[in-house]
Formats: sequence, structure tokens, C-alpha cells
Amino acid sequence: MLYKQIERNKRNTVFIVTGFIIFILAVGAALTYLTSGNYYSGMILAAAIGGVYTFIMLTSSTNVVMRMNHAKEVKSKQDDPFLWHTVENLAMAARIPMPKIFIIQDQSPNAFATGTSPNKGSVAVTTGLMNRLNREEIEGVLAHEVAHIRNFDIRLATIAVALVSAVAILSDLGARMMLFSRGNRNQKQHPAMFILALLLLVLAPIIATLIRLAISRNREYLADASAVELTRNPRALASALQNITGIETPVREASSTSAPLYFADPLKKKAANLFSTHPKPQERIRRLHNM
Repeated sequence: MLYKQIERNKRNTVFIVTGFIIFILAVGAALTYLTSGNYYSGMILAAAIGGVYTFIMLTSSTNVVMRMNHAKEVKSKQDDPFLWHTVENLAMAARIPMPKIFIIQDQSPNAFATGTSPNKGSVAVTTGLMNRLNREEIEGVLAHEVAHIRNFDIRLATIAVALVSAVAILSDLGARMMLFSRGNRNQKQHPAMFILALLLLVLAPIIATLIRLAISRNREYLADASAVELTRNPRALASALQNITGIETPVREASSTSAPLYFADPLKKKAANLFSTHPKPQERIRRLHNM
């Protein structure tokens, strides 16, 4: 069950990301089809904008995210021996360099990881996580975050955000160009294709956001399964998830920008839906108990 779930989540991610790339190329094609009747130049434009935004976001520093959440680095094992040794042991089990460790002064239990590659990984935990959970539960949460780093999830999430930004630019550009041309069609444009391209351009930002969130939720399932692979203790991770989601106090330092990075929704939204950054806790717990 464990390895089947890992493989299934990896396949789902490949399908979703492939669909996302095709989608952004289609948005670019729709843009130039509406304005000039051809679509090749739009696909090239979409690829260029997506590539530039991805490069910019991938080169952004992890320190920006840590400062945004007011996280303080744990620089030696003397500062917190248990936390240090737990992360160190999990990194060894995952066969990645030991991530940097940060602590956030907040009573709501939670954690997150950053870093676009295992060589640049960082893990942050709240004081609430360290104070309210037992050792096995903390280990499970940290294993989940180390799994995100090992699986390159932060890089994938960063690329997804960059592609959403690119889609928003293309959609806005298309609206401006249509306004400038007053929506007139030329002879190269088929009426049905014109309407289809127009609908795609209008709905593109919403669709792109839904795809990004689908990637985020799928990678949470994969990180849960990978954490169990590292600890061999699915019930501890399920218990940690139950305890964290059962506390209604949000993480004060978390913003909507950094919320998708956290182990569980730090904003404590009441209902999970298509626009949620995390899967339903009940479904995650059910899957963990079935491992």
C-alpha cells in the first residue's frame, strides 16, 4: 500500500504538470489567435514568459520566506538537541544533506520546508509544535517536511506559481489587445475557434490556480507516504495531523503567500474545497491508517 501510493502520487503529479504546460501553451496560442489569427507565435511567447518567471522565482532566496514568517535559525545542536538530532537522522535516512533548521515563536503547532533542491533545504517548526506534540509525532511531521525537500516539492510548487503568474500576464495582455482591436475578427479566424479562444483566455487565471492547488494537494499525499517510508510509523503522523488540525488557533506569522508551504493549513480555514492549499485532513489520516 505504501509504495503503491508513492508511485500513484508521482504519476498523478507528472500528469498534472504535463497538463499545466500544455495549458499555458494553449493560452498563448489563444492570445495570438484572437489578435492575429495565428497561434504559433503565442505558444512561443507563453513559453518565453513562463521560462523567465520560473527562473526569477527559482533564484529567489529561502531567507525571504523565513524572514516573512519571522523564523530564527537554530545554528548548533546545543540550541535544541532533540530537534537537531531528529532532523539530522531523517536527512540521513532520506540521503540528503542536512537542512537548515528554524524556529518560529508561535503557539499554533505547524511546520514547513523550503529550498528548491536538497542542497538548499530548510525546515521551520513553530514552538507550538515542539511544546504540544510528543516525540514520535514531531518526528513524523519533520519526516513529512524532509520528504518535501527530497522530492523537490518546493521547486515544483515554485514553478507552478511562476506558471500561474505567466498565465495571468497572458490573460491580461490578451484583454488589452482585444480592447485595442475592439474584438474584430479577421478572415483567418473561425467563429467557433474565436469563441473558444476567448473563453480560454477569460477563464485561464482561474483554471491555472486550480491546477496549481491540485499539484499542491497531490504532493501533500506524496510527502505523507514518503514520511512513513522514512519513519515506518504512520500512526504517529496521523496522530500529529489530528492534533494540529484539531487546534483552531491560526499561525499568526503565516500569510496566504506562505500558507501552501505548511504541514497543515496555518490559516485554519473551515472547509476544504477546490481552492484549498491542502487536502482534507480526514482523507490524509484515512490514507495513513491504511498503510
